[in-house]
Order: sequence, then C-alpha cells, then structure tokens
Amino acid sequence: MGEGSASSDSTTIGRQKTFVEEKNQAHALKTTLSADRAGFNPHDEPPNSPRLSVPHDMFQRRTSLDLDDYFVGPRDMSRHSKWPMFLRMHGSIMPKMIVPLVLVGAWASLITVVSMKVHHLGVDSVLLTITGFTISLGLSFRSSTAYERYAEGRRYWALLSTSSQALGRVFWIHATDVPGQDTRELMLRKITAMNLIVAYAHSIKHALRFEPYSGYADMSHLVSHLNFIADEATKAHPEKVAPPPRKNFFKETGEYLGVTFATSNPRKAIKKTDLPLGNVPLEILNYIAVTVDEMIRNDQLAIPMLQTLAYNNLSFLNDVLTGCQRVLNTPLPLAYSIAITQITWVYVMLLPFQLIPLLDWIAIPASVVAAYIILGLLLIGEEIENPFGHDVNDLPLDKYCEEIAQDMDTIASHDKRDPLAFMDHEKNKPLYPASTASLSVWMHRDEEKLRQAIKSKHAKVFELHKTEMAKNGEDMV
Repeated sequence: MGEGSASSDSTTIGRQKTFVEEKNQAHALKTTLSADRAGFNPHDEPPNSPRLSVPHDMFQRRTSLDLDDYFVGPRDMSRHSKWPMFLRMHGSIMPKMIVPLVLVGAWASLITVVSMKVHHLGVDSVLLTITGFTISLGLSFRSSTAYERYAEGRRYWALLSTSSQALGRVFWIHATDVPGQDTRELMLRKITAMNLIVAYAHSIKHALRFEPYSGYADMSHLVSHLNFIADEATKAHPEKVAPPPRKNFFKETGEYLGVTFATSNPRKAIKKTDLPLGNVPLEILNYIAVTVDEMIRNDQLAIPMLQTLAYNNLSFLNDVLTGCQRVLNTPLPLAYSIAITQITWVYVMLLPFQLIPLLDWIAIPASVVAAYIILGLLLIGEEIENPFGHDVNDLPLDKYCEEIAQDMDTIASHDKRDPLAFMDHEKNKPLYPASTASLSVWMHRDEEKLRQAIKSKHAKVFELHKTEMAKNGEDMV
C-alpha cells in the first residue's frame, strides 16, 4: 500500500512539474510577443526560428497502423515502401471502390440468375464497342483535367518556395545594416520578416483547406503579434482552431468508403461563422509589403535592382495565393461531372446484359473486374481534382511549409560579416586538380605561373578522366 501511494505521489509531482514548465513556456512566449508590440528591448531573448519554435508533436511521424495513418493523408514522401506497387493499399482508391463494386456484383448476380434461370436477358455485345469508345473519351477527359489541376497546384507551391527563398535572401543577405542602429535589432527585425514568409505559407495552406481563422497551432507563434480581421472570430470560437474531435465509427468508416452521405462539408467552418473572417494570407502579405517598404525607406535596399527583386517576389507570392484559389474554386463544370458519372454508371450497369451471352455465369466476376477498371479511373479523377485536402494522394502541404521554414533557417544561419572569408580559406583550391595550392599560396606566386596553371587545368582534367575510364575498363568514345 505504501509503495503504491509513493508511486502515485511521484506521478502527481511529475505531472505538476510538467504543467508548471508548460505554463512558464507559455508565459515566456506571451512576454516576448508583448515586448514586440511595445518595441525592441536589447535584453530580450532572440525570437525562436520559424521551424524550431513550432509545437514538438507537429513534426512527429505517425508510426501506428490504425485507419487514420493508413487511409488519411497526405502521404509522407520521405517514407519508402518495399511492397510491390500492385499490392499497396496506402494511397490506393480501393477503399472507396468497395461499396460500388459490391453494388455491381449484386446487380450482375441478379441479372445473371434471372437470365440463366427465368428469362434470357442477354443482348448483342456490339453495344460494348459503341459505348465503350464514348466512355473512354469521357474518362480520359476527366482524368487529364484532374491531373492538370493537381500539377498546377504543385507548380504554384514550387513558385511559393522559390519566391520565399529569394525574398528571404533579400531580407537577410542583401539588406544592409543602418549606420548607428543596434545590429541586434536589425537582425531580429530581419528574422521577424522571414517568420512572416513562413506564416504566409501556413496561412495559404489553411485557406486552401477552408480553415479561415488565425490561431492555428502551426502558425500562432508566428502571427500572435499581428492584427487580423479574423481575430475576433478566433477568440469567439477557440474550438475552431483546436484539433478536430475524433469522428464516430460510422461517419469515419463512411468517409473511408467514399459514401457521400457521410462526407462532411469542407466549407462548414466558413458557412457557420457569425463574424467577419477577412483574408489571413492577404493580410500577412500586407505586413511583408510594409517591411519591404520600410527597408527601402531606411536605405537597406538602396540598389534599384534589389528593390525590383523584392517587389517582384512579393508579386509572385500574391500570384501563388490567387492561383491556388483559382485551382480550388474552379472545378470541372458540374454538367461535365454529372454527365460523365452518369454515363459511366449506365455503361457499368449494362455490362452483365452484354457479357451473359458470351460468358454465362462467369459474367458476374467479369462485370466486377470491368467495373473495377472503369470506376477506378473515374474515382481517381474525383480524388485528385482538389490537390489541397487531406487525402493520401493530395499534395503534402504541411511538408512544403516545413521545408520553407527550414529554408529560412538555412538562410539566416549564414554569417555575412566577412563575406569573402570562404575564398581565403586554406581548403579553397581554385585550380584543383591542376594544383592543390590554396588561394593564399597562389597569392605568393607570379602572374605568369598562375596563367599557365589555368591553361593546364583542362588537360589535367582530361588525363584524369581518361585514366579513370581505363581503370574501369571503359573505352573512350
């Protein structure tokens, strides 16, 4: 009894310590944000990097094998599967085809039994050829249109990454220091500007997933000191930015199986709000634009080319926002979607009538296999039409945002106080393999010897390449 009580007390004390630590961390973050509003204080701790200040569990990989890990995405691109492609279920459309295939199998069984036992219902298979061509055109159009939207969404996120890197370099590398101003203040302001770029990426991700609030866990530490139109709505409905509660078994299973009646409305958070939400990505872009203007006003970007570079990348960031919204809000026209779906299902339902004269009882499994092929192409097009969601085959937007945060950290880690120090390093061998001498050694030699070494470098590289090929038993072509 005494041991159990002691164990319980130690557990309670451990939990209390954890609670106190978390409370102290929250208080420290709140103090830092308050100091940012009031002005710079040289005694404050520097702000955390965009990547390392995120909640720890945000980047933990899921290792369990429950349904949420296996059938919900987006897929972790860093993981490698050794299963053959035709045996994989993760990312497969198969779960959403279970219900349709069961219906087709039941329908084919009914028609086959009636045809074999009661009255012959078979028709000439020429209908397969005539309608099959039309179905193939419709499915081809559906698939190509959906993949075009998927690829276009990826291109916009690649542009976001490129523009973020360029703008991050403008802030950290190209922006000069202001004479007479504390260097620490300039560095912290640059880091803050780069944090805004990371926050912009996160805000686009949430906007594309119909999450319009400003207090989500992966970006709140980056934007808590900013003012948004959605702040009032976020305070009034804090549950909207919390992780969603686990769905009940029937709703969760229905979504896995692709049952439309069980699927939630993705725009529910926007439709049910009673307060203005604004446009969080656009508002963050305004703060970035103000930062660029202030740097130009302070002569930190005095070169006109750098000013043009900064404004061009600001424009590219805006292009990413509007382009992704265009992909999201301009699906295939409803008439096309309905017609292609209806025609495909009519074709599938007519398969048993055309296969019975040729296959008899085998028409049942043959109809199911044919339906698997035809409906699979249809459902794949429907799934990838919106590439910004939470399906396994959707774009891994969380991973892209993490990469942008890592890029900002990489840029900020560069020390530019001595910009040419890397050239004077003893390991810098500019004429290798013609010479293993460093730059400092060559500075003690005459110019003519340097020119001869430069001329001989090409021949030296050719000889080394020829020797390496001979060693490997290859012939020079």
